[in-house]
Amino acid sequence: MMEGYFLRVPQGLVPENDETAEAIKKLKVGNVIKVEFKQPRNYEFHKRFFALLKIGFDHWEPPESLYKGLPVQKNFERFRKDVTISAGYYEPVANIRGEVRAEAKSISFARMTQDEFEKLYNAAANVLLQKVLINYTRPDLDRVVETLLRF
Repeated sequence: MMEGYFLRVPQGLVPENDETAEAIKKLKVGNVIKVEFKQPRNYEFHKRFFALLKIGFDHWEPPESLYKGLPVQKNFERFRKDVTISAGYYEPVANIRGEVRAEAKSISFARMTQDEFEKLYNAAANVLLQKVLINYTRPDLDRVVETLLRF
């Protein structure tokens, strides 16, 4: 299953980003595809959230360690979930061994309102400023996010 974002223009729909354009190129000409249309809550703000996370992830360096003899890898999806949990947006869940842990809440457009997403953004920015970007101020961080969004 592929997912992508499109921009509505007078001529029709055009891919909104490179990932969507690449996904379209993989489709065979003449094949019928099923498309489900949903208008996201605020796509520009969604991109802002991921720019914020990218800045934090790029600056974050986990300690070098091994797990069962393998080097531990830096992983963006794990980082995103950890920031979300640290920002207070989680649900407690149990695993098969009966251990309870925090699971990040879904940030999907269908599961989180714009208001809640904006609160998550601010809480995530605070987490990053406290734990990763300790030499930044909030205005510094906002400027870097804006710069990243321009590219």
